[in-house]
Amino acid sequence: MRDSDKVFAGSVPENYDRHMVPLIFQLYADDMARRAAALKPDAVLEIAAGTGAVTRALAPQLPPDTSYIVTDLNPPMLDYAASRQPPDKRIQWQQADAMALPFADESFDLAFCQFGAMFFPDRTQAYREARRVLKPGGHFLFSVWDRIETNVFADEVTNALARLLPADPPRFLVRTPHGYHDTALIRSELKAAGFSGVAIDTRTEISRAPSPRHVATAYCQGTLLCNEIEAADGNPEAATDYVTAALAEKHGHGAIAAKIQAHVIEASV
Repeated sequence: MRDSDKVFAGSVPENYDRHMVPLIFQLYADDMARRAAALKPDAVLEIAAGTGAVTRALAPQLPPDTSYIVTDLNPPMLDYAASRQPPDKRIQWQQADAMALPFADESFDLAFCQFGAMFFPDRTQAYREARRVLKPGGHFLFSVWDRIETNVFADEVTNALARLLPADPPRFLVRTPHGYHDTALIRSELKAAGFSGVAIDTRTEISRAPSPRHVATAYCQGTLLCNEIEAADGNPEAATDYVTAALAEKHGHGAIAAKIQAHVIEASV
């Protein structure tokens, strides 16, 4: 992973929330919120919350006396998430690095992270930190995308951009969001971090969009592909047009749908 793969700033947070969340994240956010609420935690830590898709889904399901701390490494993403959340005295917003959590040992019943582990420079260290802040009997929930070939739109966008920018094809989606899909590796890193029981549920869903342009805009302007396109002397708007045409050629010009797939992991202390 490159250093640039962690810089969510500028227009990316808003485009991410407006386009990417409904396209691929909301289905999994609702599932993560359901799993988290079912554990009936008293103290909750959300790691790498992004623009708050899970926060918005989970908060209404928690009792009024629950303590809920929402964190992200990137202040622009966290600020955007807080701006989207209705006032809630239970929620505390805090910038935090997953590999050095600023919380005492055994502070939470539940720690969870939706599609953030792929961005951790040292995942085993991040898992050790999650383990450290969990109480005995606590749970760590997180999700990661499966390989890019099982996520049709991401794969097609990557291939289209490789044709558009062959000298320096953007590989962010392959390298980072879809670069941590080996379930054996996930299990071994969690074990090394001190977790005991590990359950992995591979979930297939259908991503739906009102048009090919929605998909192209989501990926080319709502992810860090935007930075990579610019670094390759490309223009995100022109790239969006090119990817739109490529998707329309395959899926048509109206509403489109395709497979997405992810692993949802639950580890216990």
